Amino acid sequence: MTDLNKLNIFNYVSFNGTNFDMELSYQTFGLPMGDAPIVLVNHALTGNSNVVGEGGWWNPIIGEEKLIDTQKYSVVAFNFPGNGYDGNLIENYKDLILRDIAKIFLIGLHKLKIESLFAIIGGSIGGGLVWEMAALAPGLAQNYIPIACDWKSSDWLIANTRLQHQILNNSSRPIHDARIHAMLCYRSPKSFDLKFNRSKNEILNVFNVESWLLHHGEKLQNRFQLYAYKLMNHLLSSIDITRADEINLSDIITRIKGNIYIVSVDSDLFFTDYHSRNTFYKACRVKDNVFYRPIKSIHGHDAFLIEFDQLKDLLSDIFIKEKASLLRTLQKI
Repeated sequence: MTDLNKLNIFNYVSFNGTNFDMELSYQTFGLPMGDAPIVLVNHALTGNSNVVGEGGWWNPIIGEEKLIDTQKYSVVAFNFPGNGYDGNLIENYKDLILRDIAKIFLIGLHKLKIESLFAIIGGSIGGGLVWEMAALAPGLAQNYIPIACDWKSSDWLIANTRLQHQILNNSSRPIHDARIHAMLCYRSPKSFDLKFNRSKNEILNVFNVESWLLHHGEKLQNRFQLYAYKLMNHLLSSIDITRADEINLSDIITRIKGNIYIVSVDSDLFFTDYHSRNTFYKACRVKDNVFYRPIKSIHGHDAFLIEFDQLKDLLSDIFIKEKASLLRTLQKI
């Protein structure tokens, strides 16, 4: 695992006018900054900046000779301020929205003297953050890759984050119980049928699906902090790239200069494939270089953390093609 680095951000004024002083922590991987194309990776709700290496949550697609090859790219990943990975929490988390996190990440890139990116990629809320950054900095990246997400929080998503909010504020075991509910959103009924097939845990005298849910509740409770979970759940409900300028989606899409690759999951119950396709249909009317790439899986929302072979195939023309171009350039030198 690489070292956790920190940037001080003073006097940040949030979208609602609240002043914040905070630390923005990050990790870097692969080649040194300035020596190769840079990929920014945005983590998901319970993830963090440790994307590759020991404990790396996206190890199957980032690393040496993998999709995002750390021998060819520089990789940077910020922590959402307040996610607790760097030890810092934000009690007044409701004074932030995902648009603020996008602004803070852009400030971080500026402090690191990073003026352009080869790609910004992220899944779930990390993908929503890709959309928010694209809206704020439409010329920053050559490729914007939001995965298993959308440019807005749908009514269904808002309803589920509201239920999460109720659990987190009223349960005697808030993280444990909220996680159990969340796992029902992250997977699909078919995925459960395939995995458990109504089998039982004879020792505990419960169905294995119940044992599995309890395990995930315990696991997250042991490694995540309550204010961090509350913050991330609140941010998940706040995705909306049309919020700041009060203009329509088409106008925002038109401004984005880089390629947009919308990667959805056909069985996603959380950020539905219907919404992803609808976004694509609207976007491709006003922009030529926008692409729709579905992951076909029974596993629901979590397929972006399961179907790595498909993800590699869907995105290989972006990253592998760039690698081939780099090799040709080096050979000429």
